[in-house]
Amino acid sequence: MTDSPTGVDRDPDPSPLREDPPAESLRTRLWRHGFNLLPAYRGTGARVDHIGADWRFVRVRVPFNWRTRNAVGTTFGGSLYGAIDPVYMTMLRQVLGDGFTVWDKSAALEFIEPGRDTLYAEFDLPTAETDAIRDALGPGESTDREYLVSLVDESGTVHAACEKTLYVRRDE
Repeated sequence: MTDSPTGVDRDPDPSPLREDPPAESLRTRLWRHGFNLLPAYRGTGARVDHIGADWRFVRVRVPFNWRTRNAVGTTFGGSLYGAIDPVYMTMLRQVLGDGFTVWDKSAALEFIEPGRDTLYAEFDLPTAETDAIRDALGPGESTDREYLVSLVDESGTVHAACEKTLYVRRDE
């Protein structure tokens, strides 16, 4: 997304989908079903396909159908953003636990190529990232963290990329 209106100096990651994502647990399977039943999320037309047992991997799917198609016959941008909006915040809240407050602060979405197929987004939250947050924050301190996620088709072609900024605060 170099020279983009988002100001991001990173390019979206054109990579195929993981063939062997980390295993789900019964708990994350239930969370996945809950996400997909939540009216606000369900209305996007997207579905959470997979949540790793440790909450460090999530895959969402935006099918190309009558619910997600816009007036010009491509995937509606609101469906794309709605599909990815709550994911990093939820992942961080689950991994960091009750001692932290996590909120979405801002987002910038860049449309790269019109979507006319099912699109996917895979979210990774490395252990090093959450360790860095824990190490950097004392009680009452906060930081902003940036994450880049791409929406790709099955071959890995990037159709949109979103940079999310999250506010993270260690509670006292």
